[in-house]
Amino acid sequence: MTRTTARELAILLGFSARPDESVEETVARFFDPEHYETLGAESPLFAEQPGPAELDYITRVVTLMTEKREELDGYIRKYARGWKPERISRTAAAILRCAMCEILYLSDVPAGAAINEAVELAKHYEPTETVAFLNGVLGAFVRCEQPEQAK
Repeated sequence: MTRTTARELAILLGFSARPDESVEETVARFFDPEHYETLGAESPLFAEQPGPAELDYITRVVTLMTEKREELDGYIRKYARGWKPERISRTAAAILRCAMCEILYLSDVPAGAAINEAVELAKHYEPTETVAFLNGVLGAFVRCEQPEQAK
């Protein structure tokens, strides 16, 4: 499984997690072999079960997206110029949170790669206008909050 696929799965889990369960419970429920196998018939995204490294990455990102949600949403509000928060779809917000988590907290993901991956994933789920918006938000975020990575 590629990091791109693991990232997309983390985004799906990030916006579909139940408030009454922990991240570990969400990950265990979602990747239960019987459950995951049924998803494989729905989409090629679920064709391959994540290995240990991918599962660790997914769990770390979903945990960060959950624990740092207030902080991340603050950044989204700050850099979403011209967009009201209610206009941002759940998917777009999850993509933004994931990319911001990678930029802020995962040292093995360069900011440029996180932004590129977010934009490419958004192209599968969002209209062109939203994709451009995500790119702009993430670009402004990195330039202002992580200027050393903006080079």
